[in-house]
Amino acid sequence: MDSVHIGDRMMVDVIKSGTILPKVMANEANTRMEESKDDAFYYCDIGDMIKKHQNWLKLLPRVEPFYAVKCNDDTAVVQILANIGTNFDCASKGEIKKVLDLGVSPDRIIYANPCKQQSHIQFAARNGVAMMTFDNMDELHKVKNCYPNAKLVLRILPGEFKSQCQLGCKFGCHPNHALKLLKKAKELDLNVMGISFHVGSGCMEPEAFPAAIRLAREVFDTAVNLGFSMEMLDIGGGYPGDNLGPVSFKEICEGINTSLDQSFPPESGIRIIAEPGRYYIASACTLAVNVISKRTVSRDNQDLKDPDDEDAVCNSLPPSKNEEPAFMYYVNDGVYGSFNCLMFDHASVTPTLMNDRSCEHEYSSSIWGPTCDGIDCISNHSLLPELEVGDWIVFENMGAYTMAAASCFNGMSKPTGHYVIREEMLKYLPVLPYPHHVTSCRQEETKKTQYGSPSAFKYGSPSKEFYFKELLPVGVGIGH
Repeated sequence: MDSVHIGDRMMVDVIKSGTILPKVMANEANTRMEESKDDAFYYCDIGDMIKKHQNWLKLLPRVEPFYAVKCNDDTAVVQILANIGTNFDCASKGEIKKVLDLGVSPDRIIYANPCKQQSHIQFAARNGVAMMTFDNMDELHKVKNCYPNAKLVLRILPGEFKSQCQLGCKFGCHPNHALKLLKKAKELDLNVMGISFHVGSGCMEPEAFPAAIRLAREVFDTAVNLGFSMEMLDIGGGYPGDNLGPVSFKEICEGINTSLDQSFPPESGIRIIAEPGRYYIASACTLAVNVISKRTVSRDNQDLKDPDDEDAVCNSLPPSKNEEPAFMYYVNDGVYGSFNCLMFDHASVTPTLMNDRSCEHEYSSSIWGPTCDGIDCISNHSLLPELEVGDWIVFENMGAYTMAAASCFNGMSKPTGHYVIREEMLKYLPVLPYPHHVTSCRQEETKKTQYGSPSAFKYGSPSKEFYFKELLPVGVGIGH
């Protein structure tokens, strides 16, 4: 397999056009070194992230994406996103430092945590990360003491909407209380320059965004009437990262665009940003886990029952000769690792096999993680062919809120990551490092000289353009 070396940071394997990812993963599993041959691993499709970004530019042309680092803070993921042009939503000193250490300009970061540690605010101040959110009175006093020149964004409650993870229970100022907070900010001589909201992670109602944008307009006008120079609207996150949910990204975009044109038309000059996380990375990552142990149990005569799932395979009785068996499989990643998404992100996962065995008889099966905790269950009931120790089970759409929150409980190691790109996407592979801000004709000419003519994929105002590379970038080598 060919590989692309990007600077000195990472290597990306090149997949032939038409090759399916499970086949590539099977090849990886068969060629691994002995000491790691059965370790769980991820494959991350860089091309999928690039396609998502192109789709964002097409469907939300007025909205600048600030990737939510919390969703997946893998250094390679953040580096690629930085170089295809996304900005960043950071929630802590650690996230800010990770992004800055990759050479990202501080004005491409919003510190989008309304309740911040004072020392973290001071770190932001020292490093020029000026944009930050707030939603309470104490936060204003902290900012006054630690970073009086910060560019503040008031986060409001957008109302209650159906989403995968509700956030309004923790963050957001009720619009009825916005005036009081804005008056205090004026009294403290602080610079409030924007309004933000978040409809909830994994939004399931397309009408949530239009309703929230209309509400934000009202608070926006309140701030303007108090004398603030309002420049920006942050429409938060909540965008789906796969095609499995009840609402498509396109549906959400249609509502956003119509509402923005009504409440914040282009001629208003208001900058519009958003905080997508799972949108960019959920479908890019596929996880492979290895069957490390197995139990054969009775399917119909069970001594242990799950009251919430009649089909759950949770048993200690072996099957008799006349009973159909069920199987309990133990794999080397679980809810304390990548599958923490089952508990914290309310996710659902679907097991498939690395090698096609669709013609075989399927049995009721449960899948369990590697730790000694009984709660470490990935799937209570799945229909699978009979597997053996050493077989691989694959889970798609595992990029969002998985590895970022994984632990090493019981001494279990986290899965390793591998990065791939399909041949046809090589022409969009970003140059590393690549200047984000275009501030002079001289810089523009320098870019053309160093990197060739920019492609048709442009984003942002003339002073904030980035480009995808049309050809394989200078400094990128092909090897084996």
